[in-house]
Amino acid sequence: MLDKERGLYIAHCANGALSITGKMANRHGLIAGATGTGKTVTLQVMAETFCQAGVPCFMADMKGDLSGISQVGKMSGFIEKRLPEFGIENPEFQSCPVRFFDVFGEQGHPMRATISQMGPQLLSRLMQLNETQDGVLNIVFRIADERGLLLDDLKDLRSMLDWVSQHAKEYRTKYGTVTSMSIGSIQRALLQLENQGAEKFFGLPSFDIYDLLQTDASGKGIMNVLAADKLMLQPKLYSTFLLWLLSELYSTLPEVGDLPLPKLVFFFDEAHMLFTDTSKALLDKIEQVIRLIRSKGVGIYFITQSPTDIPETILGQLGNRVQHALRAYTPKDQKAVKTAADTFRANPAFKTDEAIMNLETGEALVSFLDEKGAPSVVERAKILFPLSQIGAITDGQRLDIIKQSRIYGKYDETKERESAFEVLIAEADRQLAEQAQQETEIDIPKPTAEPKAEKKKPGLLGKVGKAILTAITSTLAAILGTYVSDKVTGKKTKSKTSATGRVVKNATSAATRSVTRELTRDILGNLIK
Repeated sequence: MLDKERGLYIAHCANGALSITGKMANRHGLIAGATGTGKTVTLQVMAETFCQAGVPCFMADMKGDLSGISQVGKMSGFIEKRLPEFGIENPEFQSCPVRFFDVFGEQGHPMRATISQMGPQLLSRLMQLNETQDGVLNIVFRIADERGLLLDDLKDLRSMLDWVSQHAKEYRTKYGTVTSMSIGSIQRALLQLENQGAEKFFGLPSFDIYDLLQTDASGKGIMNVLAADKLMLQPKLYSTFLLWLLSELYSTLPEVGDLPLPKLVFFFDEAHMLFTDTSKALLDKIEQVIRLIRSKGVGIYFITQSPTDIPETILGQLGNRVQHALRAYTPKDQKAVKTAADTFRANPAFKTDEAIMNLETGEALVSFLDEKGAPSVVERAKILFPLSQIGAITDGQRLDIIKQSRIYGKYDETKERESAFEVLIAEADRQLAEQAQQETEIDIPKPTAEPKAEKKKPGLLGKVGKAILTAITSTLAAILGTYVSDKVTGKKTKSKTSATGRVVKNATSAATRSVTRELTRDILGNLIK
């Protein structure tokens, strides 16, 4: 709740109001506590307060509850009972200007990024690649950059992986070995991303970060609410997407130093997911972004169950803290309570570790930075109630808000441009065309000597005549041979026709057989041709 005297009024304790100092709001913060202790309501109260001060916010809505910030709240028995505790008589219930976003484009404006914008480091985390595969992915990005190839969506990256695999020998001495096994592993990881619906996130038009930094006509900061109920089913995609948003803000926004109020407050719900299975190199980058982004006018507030979910190097940079109740049923839980208590500046009025375990719903230990940037003494306080609706809105209300947005239709239609996929396909087609042209070229034959004329084979009638002539000749030779033989020996044949007839008969049979063979050979030859 914005109060001219109190500033960014968030909670109330025995000593009075507890408010976030405007120029210290970009020093980041933490909202922690067990499930059901009031973290979401605290987030809504803080977002409302920033909204009234003209500071836009970004927040992920895990269960749809935060969508109620778009509607005017109303009096309830619970609120009426707590009014005297805060010294409020007539609360002015009001709504906040809201824009709904959705990575999948179902419950809000789509939010997309190109593969190039995401970069190899975040993609490697998203696909859970090992060190070798991460190295190969970096090589692919480097080669694409050298060739001037744009990586917009998953098909561009897949095409580039395939091309590098085919030309791996050419880059071996320059970048090292690229194995087909590593390429195959990355391709399978891409397939898993597609199955999770990530192809809807990668592409054009990419999201413009400046659409998060806007106010409405009355000067209120616009609340940018990301529908995350479906996105939460893929924790890696969720946390990597939010980390990409932070990286884009860091790389895009100019340096502004310490402002009276932040340009944007970024609420990172389920923050523990950001640091689970994250490489040392990426953790170093996250720490750098969080440390330096405050000079860009951006405050980051992590929401998680226990402070132990946040690495110590990052936890030390979170100056504004709200700690709801923690349960300590096991030694591990008791250690977490002790760690949480040690992060506060002690209050002699009570023991911090004992107070953490005895806080009621809506009650918290609160410590904000003072004007000089020093943490205040921790106070046991009660968080204010929201002035907007607590709980989800209807689908009809959500749709009306989406259609009334100034950016309605800006990201709805996907766009294509000539990127790696189109360039590599065109290159492959050109190579195939050149190869086909070379194969179809006709060589001119060299002149050769004229072939010798072949002897003409006799026809069927010629062969019959030749056979008959041969038979007659053989018969005459047989007759003459018999006659000469008789004259020489002086013997007479017993029969006029016996010897001669046998000779003639045999000769005739031979001639007949010869003619038959020639006829058969020619007939079969003609049939076979």
